[in-house]
Formats: sequence, C-alpha cells, structure tokens
Amino acid sequence: MSWTLSARFGSVAHFLFLLLFVPPPLYSQAGIPDTQRRGWDIGVWVAGETGEEKLNSFSEAQILTAGVFVGRVLTNEIGTGWRRGQFEYGFDLIPVFRQLRPQGIYGGGIEPVILRWNSSLRTGRVSPFIELAGGAIRTNTNLPVGNTSNFNFTARGGGGFRIFTKRRQWAEIGCRWSHISNANLGVDNPEFNGIQVSLGYHWFK
Repeated sequence: MSWTLSARFGSVAHFLFLLLFVPPPLYSQAGIPDTQRRGWDIGVWVAGETGEEKLNSFSEAQILTAGVFVGRVLTNEIGTGWRRGQFEYGFDLIPVFRQLRPQGIYGGGIEPVILRWNSSLRTGRVSPFIELAGGAIRTNTNLPVGNTSNFNFTARGGGGFRIFTKRRQWAEIGCRWSHISNANLGVDNPEFNGIQVSLGYHWFK
C-alpha cells in the first residue's frame, strides 16, 4: 500500500480516536429532541467514496451510493460520563450503486447488519455516533472488471455527527472506512479499500 493511502487511513484513525476519546467542550440537553426513548429511526442518505482496487492509488476508484436506512433504538441511555449513549440496530436498502471510475458499473445492495452507538455527548444540537456495518452488492458486471465476480460483500466502520434540526429530526454527516471484496467467489479477488463520506436526513418515530 502506498504512503499516500496509509496516510489517508491514518487520518481516519485519528478522527475516530478524537470521536471516541475526546469529549466535546459542552455536555448539554438544550435544544435536543426527545430521542432518549426507544423507537424507530428512518433515514435517507447519499454517499461518495474514493479508494484503491489494484494500483494502491487512493484516487483509483470512485463510487456513488444512495439508499434508505431503517433502525431501531434498542436501549434507553446507558453508561456514565462520555461513555453514555444508546445502542441501535439498523439496515440499509441500497437501490443506487454506481462506480464512476475506473469503469462505469451500476447495481444495488443491502446492509442487513448495522450496529450503531449514539453518544449522549452533545454540543448544542450536535451529537456524535459510531457504527459498524456489513452487507452485499450485486452489479451488472464483474466488480472490478476482470475474472472477478458481480456479487461482492461489503464492510465499513466509522462515525459521524447528528445535527438536530427539529424535535425528532436531524441531518447526519458520516465518515467511514469502506471495504468491498468477493470473498473468493471469483477467480481473482481484488479488494476495494477507501474512505466514504455520507450525508443523510433522519426522522425518529
């Protein structure tokens, strides 16, 4: 892996460290809607990612995705101090998967497992979260092009921030490490590894 790619992943690791271990300067309930109870989390999102497939170049491949998130907050607030928060399980339906380069490839997928921790730390209307997710995608041709497979598995992990706009609604900004590979379903199994940035909007029911 090239020095540039390693440096990029190092930056993401630094971001996650700050998210997990450095609390915001203010812990406040002001302006935050009533999401402390258990309930349904419905959202829509769009994401772009860039990374490497074969050439160890972080700008080799770009992917655009969009979908619908459905989650269920399973716990009341638990923990103490900066560890306090709620556990949420969710899944994504991904009707839009489009690789823009190096080839134009399209498809769709699903992420049936999303494990999310919604932190209770808040600065005004902003609150962080972290998550891990896994799923699969199917494309119109092999991804990447070659003796690979048109069915691939996905994994990602990272975090972001919820920015509350109304009593039970919020915008969301996320940054995640993203991985795509076919788990040897094809003769060749090159891996996509990159960084994904997402924007979304959620409604809490």
